[in-house]
Amino acid sequence: MKRIKIAEALKLTNFGSEVTVMGWVRTRRGSKAVNFIALNDGSTIKNIQIVADVEKFSEDVLKQITTGACLSCTGILVESIGSGQAAEIQANEINILGRCDADFPMQKKGQTFEYMRQHAHMRLRTNTFGAVMRIRHNMSMAIHTYFHQHGYYYFHTPLITASDCEGAGQMFQVTTKNLYDLKKCEDGKIDYSDDFFGKQTSLTVSGQLEGELGATALGAIYTFGPTFRAENSNTPRHLAEFWMIEPEVAFIDLNDLMDLEEDFIKYCVRWALDNCKDDLEFLNKMIDKGLIERLKGVIDTDFVRLTYTEGIQILQEAIKQGRKFEFPCNWGDDLASEHERYLVEEYFKKPVIMTKYPKKIKAFYMKIDEEVPEIDGKKMEQTVQGTDVLFPQIGEIIGGSVREENYDKLVNEIKERNIPMKDMWWYLDTRRFGTCPHGGFGLGFERLILFITGMQNIRDVIPFPRTPKSAEF
Repeated sequence: MKRIKIAEALKLTNFGSEVTVMGWVRTRRGSKAVNFIALNDGSTIKNIQIVADVEKFSEDVLKQITTGACLSCTGILVESIGSGQAAEIQANEINILGRCDADFPMQKKGQTFEYMRQHAHMRLRTNTFGAVMRIRHNMSMAIHTYFHQHGYYYFHTPLITASDCEGAGQMFQVTTKNLYDLKKCEDGKIDYSDDFFGKQTSLTVSGQLEGELGATALGAIYTFGPTFRAENSNTPRHLAEFWMIEPEVAFIDLNDLMDLEEDFIKYCVRWALDNCKDDLEFLNKMIDKGLIERLKGVIDTDFVRLTYTEGIQILQEAIKQGRKFEFPCNWGDDLASEHERYLVEEYFKKPVIMTKYPKKIKAFYMKIDEEVPEIDGKKMEQTVQGTDVLFPQIGEIIGGSVREENYDKLVNEIKERNIPMKDMWWYLDTRRFGTCPHGGFGLGFERLILFITGMQNIRDVIPFPRTPKSAEF
């Protein structure tokens, strides 16, 4: 008989009909006369209850029905007399598809997230990680749907690159060279002429620069793919391999960009509330009891739009009133997560889009403001049209900017920051041949999933996290 998914079986009302389900045993309990088996196939957070009369099945079959075992069950769909589900199955036939040894690491008991990371290949079978991964899928669908409906083109940028978008230099090198016998130039530097690409190459930290090429030809594009940072950060917010969404749009100004950021993030949150109800209710109950209320709060409020200078003044006033921060926050400092979360969670109590950052703490490609901010009549330094969207629990979730379209200004920034011109010729061509105003942003997908799920560690919202000294599975 053809198998149906448990998510579908739980919605059926044609009681008395015969159905076949397959999945993995969550729990088994019962008496000498009857066993109750909770079966889950990953299609829903909810289990279906299999009621097995002991006299119908051999002792050999029953003893193999342990937590983690894989079963096929055919039986009669009946209305459930217990609470929690509308339907259950009175089993007529049970086949063991896969036995599960007694040392199965995801036994029915409280496991720490740290423990489950050590068994990431098995943690996906737990309720929590099943819920997170279904939400991750739904957010992927929301992203593609939003941009498709708004006339953007899905644009594939290279994973292997010879340029460093952010200028950070924290990149994973790609090479076919024999690392035990490296050919070197006269000056002692490695000679890459015999390497696969004939030059030094790395895994990308961002598809933005290539995305700008797409936007200046197609008008509006977005990328959605893996990016890599060789940053030795062991924090709950950093991964070495993560996914990024990067729209890039021609003929956009700062206000339009902030409108896009707010509309996009609200669309994704609304999609989760509309399409992930069961999983969100589970996570709201088990992980973060304020999750659903916080998600609804995002879509029901207008984001605050705040300049960096205004933010610094608010933070400094808070310090005068006795608020303590671990890191300094003077004008010119890059704000720490604690500063961002103070503004969002304590001061405004809503998401914030911060703009007009000091030029020196932002990337070379950001458009420079004409006006220089003042504090108490004192002129500060030049600012740029950068935008960071700050969220509760997370801090920065989106970073974007209007890009500098003027060739001479961009070249000047490249020279000031000592970025090798030989690596940037192709990028500068967009400013030489029909330049246009344009801008975009980058959204770390895993940070979005952190917010949507209420999980506390970014390593728990990606199936197999890549972090310093950890590349298992």
